[in-house]
Amino acid sequence: MTREAPVVLWFRRDLRLGDHAALLEASKHSKHVLALYVLDDALLKPSGAPRVAFLHGCLKALDDQLGGRLMLVKGDPVKEVVKAAREVGAATVHVSADTGPYGRRRDDEVEKALAEHDIAWAETGSSYAITPGRITKPDGDPYRVFTPFYRAWVRHGWPRPADTGKSIVDWVEPPRSVELPKSPSLKGMELPEPGEKAALERWHEFLDDGLETYDEDRDRPDRPGTTRLSPYLRWGCVHPRTLLADLAGNEGSGAKALRGEFAWREFHADVLWHRPETARKNYDSRFDAMEHESDDEAFRRWCEGRTGFPIVDAGMRQLLAEGWMHNRVRMIVASFLVKDLHLPWWLGARHFMKHLVDGDLASNQLNWQWVAGSGTDAAPYFRVFNPTTQGEKFDPAGDYVRRYVPELRSVPGKAVHKPENVKDYPAPMVDHAHERQVALERYGAIKG
Repeated sequence: MTREAPVVLWFRRDLRLGDHAALLEASKHSKHVLALYVLDDALLKPSGAPRVAFLHGCLKALDDQLGGRLMLVKGDPVKEVVKAAREVGAATVHVSADTGPYGRRRDDEVEKALAEHDIAWAETGSSYAITPGRITKPDGDPYRVFTPFYRAWVRHGWPRPADTGKSIVDWVEPPRSVELPKSPSLKGMELPEPGEKAALERWHEFLDDGLETYDEDRDRPDRPGTTRLSPYLRWGCVHPRTLLADLAGNEGSGAKALRGEFAWREFHADVLWHRPETARKNYDSRFDAMEHESDDEAFRRWCEGRTGFPIVDAGMRQLLAEGWMHNRVRMIVASFLVKDLHLPWWLGARHFMKHLVDGDLASNQLNWQWVAGSGTDAAPYFRVFNPTTQGEKFDPAGDYVRRYVPELRSVPGKAVHKPENVKDYPAPMVDHAHERQVALERYGAIKG
């Protein structure tokens, strides 16, 4: 009796076995599935050490789930995917769609290469509840503003989680596999526990202890009020559809606020789908005429957390220490770089992508553009965060600042946001009121 021909499931940003639509589709074609991952230098070389190290941990966790049956190869995916499929006699390669600019170009090339060997290509689902590009205005144009996108996103809805797991198929023994490379040095940085199991454990901890107060606490960096799921969503250790299903029917303020945050992630992915050049260029081309400074020393001080503005310095040092930064603080430090130091947003975006464990091209670049005013929302260009008042509002007792800026640990309470003559702590490197006026004049020149 002839054994059923296997298929290949090529893992990318979907490093899990539960709620995996492409795995479910693969199981309908064959009960014999080869699990494949390609270590692609085009993606790995630009990635910072925290993200690469976390990826390695997630791959190890997935391999453990599969009983050591993850085929790991290194090289050009166009060649390696075809080679792996032919080695096991697969008729189809199944994937979750990659909607990023590089992923789309790469997948087009892989699909063409497979077709030359009569191997089919099957895309099912993506890293999002609703795949980017699916939601448009009635006239077919993409949404440019979040609020109407959010309403359309909710109206559209999303499928229920796919009922999948390890036992849904028989995993094929890999014909070969390379060793996972040694992870880059993190210099003492502790990353989250990688993998699907850790992602789900973190989610259920949040449901029990954080969801009810999420709307109040999510803007407070001094409190553990966020989900801390962003690294897991980045690599697909958990699917947003799983999370949204657990929130279904919950109309509390915490659940509503969290659904909104998931929608922001999907909105930015949708914008990048329609405008892939915005990963590197201004969404609003008028900002190409913006006057920027060129000041390597100012940029270095911002990167190191030595600006003399405590909430900014705390955020930048948290990034270097943990590979993560609280979202409210991300906005504060971004505003400071762009509107107090007058440096271009892409410098900060590049620094974030180098150091963030959750670095995601769509979310990172378009959030930076939102702060800079060059993105989809026309309003933020005249919003200039005052770093001192932001610190006083969102870190009212100064606990967040003291945690990451040891020079200020002797300064009590709210006074930590206006330190004076503290040994080893720098004076403010700019006059915020003056730089705010400079920023508004420059914005006015291009907006006018």
